[in-house]
Amino acid sequence: MGFGFGKDTNVERTFVMLKPDALQRGLAGEIIRRLEGKGYRIQKAETLRLDSALLRKHYSHVADQPFYPDMEAYMTSGPVLAMIIEGKDVIRGVRMLMGATRFEEALPGTIRGDLAGSTTKNLIHGADSPENAETEIRRFFGEGKA
Repeated sequence: MGFGFGKDTNVERTFVMLKPDALQRGLAGEIIRRLEGKGYRIQKAETLRLDSALLRKHYSHVADQPFYPDMEAYMTSGPVLAMIIEGKDVIRGVRMLMGATRFEEALPGTIRGDLAGSTTKNLIHGADSPENAETEIRRFFGEGKA
């Protein structure tokens, strides 16, 4: 709401998932601290075990790639933390906090730049557009637009 200057129209919500390595390495608290430190609010969170069908739908854009079987094995290796996060310009902001997908390109100060150990095991996923955020929220939480 920003100091009484009228309604903030840039408040949005996004889908964020902490991947198995984030939970296995005990980094969920640190990652959430960084998200909340930017002023983002967790609207909903749930620990899930993902199956092949859901993953194939979620990663349909790369399901035919040679690396996909390894990625699926990794994503089913342990629980994930699925979250709906909201805040001002949250989609763009979360993507900046995450850092580049390829961990070796992720800048220091980003989640992946500071904490990731490989491109496959890169700790976190965040939706890249408002449309994909809503699709992913429906996919993982069964919710429509609030």
